[in-house]
Amino acid sequence: MKLPVYMDNHATTRMDPRVFDAMKPYFTEIFGNSASRNHSFGWEAEEATEKSRKQIAELIGATPKEIVFTSGATESNNLALKGIAEMYAERGNHIITQVIEHKAVLDTCKRLEKEGVRVTYLPVRQDGLIDLDQLRDAITDKTILISIMYANNEIGVVQPVKEIAKIAKEKGVLFHSDAVQAIGKIPVNVAGDGIDVMSLTAHKLYGPKGVGALYVRRRNPRVQITAQMDGGGHERGMRSGTLNVPGIVGLGAACEIARQEMPEESKRLQFLRDKLKNRLTSELDEVYINGSMEHRLPHNLNISFAYVEGESLLMGINDIAVSSGSACTSATLEPSYVLKALGAGDDLAHSSIRFGIGRFNTEEEVDYVANKVIDVVKKLRELSPLYEMAKEGVDLSKVVWAAH
Repeated sequence: MKLPVYMDNHATTRMDPRVFDAMKPYFTEIFGNSASRNHSFGWEAEEATEKSRKQIAELIGATPKEIVFTSGATESNNLALKGIAEMYAERGNHIITQVIEHKAVLDTCKRLEKEGVRVTYLPVRQDGLIDLDQLRDAITDKTILISIMYANNEIGVVQPVKEIAKIAKEKGVLFHSDAVQAIGKIPVNVAGDGIDVMSLTAHKLYGPKGVGALYVRRRNPRVQITAQMDGGGHERGMRSGTLNVPGIVGLGAACEIARQEMPEESKRLQFLRDKLKNRLTSELDEVYINGSMEHRLPHNLNISFAYVEGESLLMGINDIAVSSGSACTSATLEPSYVLKALGAGDDLAHSSIRFGIGRFNTEEEVDYVANKVIDVVKKLRELSPLYEMAKEGVDLSKVVWAAH
């Protein structure tokens, strides 16, 4: 076993060597611009991008013409929300989302609010799921879009997507889902799930960084999106810019591998995740799992270790790559807004670690991580007067602390 151990697969994944092999020729040998329609170099590049469209469509139950290539999920989310807000402005100016969305959705909503769009941010229950009755009640005759992520990037909780889609359809409202964490991990089918617009990215499913896609439904209803990037009218006018052919080939190859191997892989990852969970919860007291275990991605474990500072724990296990909070917000030392939304106090939110198990993790690595975390948590608690007081039965919530 090699150190350090990588268990931060929600932040990004290592590229699968098979994906890299598929991409290689498109850097040097097949280097044409897929928009060059008058020679074989362009035709070969276009053929490669169309093959990739098909591979992505097959994984998510779409048709190739419904796939729009982007630079990644952040752009896909921006294009979906801004493009729909602009296109359907005459119909209404109200969007519904939830408080635990990824920043790529929340910050886009904040931008739209400055431009006069009304946004409702639904709370979540303690298990991380939205309340469908609250969703129903939030819809008005001005609502044009519901944007709820498929699965959360911190706590791995999977939302009731089919039910959300059903409510949206009943009310004639479009439904967008950021499915970045779910695709390739659990079955996602835009037709069966009733999703109208969906964001995905390659680097969360063992593909390259800097390439993603937006699924845009073509019938029942036909979704129209105003372009946010102007230029040569690529991607049926929705997203101009020369296509990143090697990246797109990589995204397609990653989707193809996921389609074939997902059932087996998910079972294996869930086994490893549960092994880690059982070790940590059986050998340590005062540990709390954040979010529903029942509605959860198979490879996610988000756990709070009471009476331990998350940052100290991260430093103690510095040969294991995990994260506290989300990678996109880890520059701040604020406790995770996702955990706060579940009702976790600052102390517990600060002591949480997200384990993201991936394709290349082994059982040996899981054993190593479990042993190391248990060891460090015990050592840190030995140094914690609060833990000692709690063990002696002192109710810490009633303690009055003297000021210096």
